[in-house]
Amino acid sequence: MIRRATAEHYTWGQGCDGWHLVRTPELGVIQERILPNTAEVRHYHRRSRQFFFILSGRARLELGEEVFSLGAGDGLEVPPGTPHRIRNDANADLEFVVVSQPHSHGDRVVLDD
Repeated sequence: MIRRATAEHYTWGQGCDGWHLVRTPELGVIQERILPNTAEVRHYHRRSRQFFFILSGRARLELGEEVFSLGAGDGLEVPPGTPHRIRNDANADLEFVVVSQPHSHGDRVVLDD
């Protein structure tokens, strides 16, 4: 059994949080919290296929040239090689789960904005 309270925690960006719920070479499941008016850098993964599932808040997910607005209960798949970025343009925290197969750490290519 895993609980966020006991999961391996890390911080990224400007005060954002992540918790490793599953961390194997084959699979990564992470719960993340993005602060208001914060975004990750635009990037892609060479091998990893990802699925973002919104728990609370509102996400702006840039996927290639398209932009999706996702709320609680919404999800979106990101194929390998597809440039993407998740943003929180709202005034409240954004919490979501991202599933990566295989695990995405070390498989990220940052793009210029």
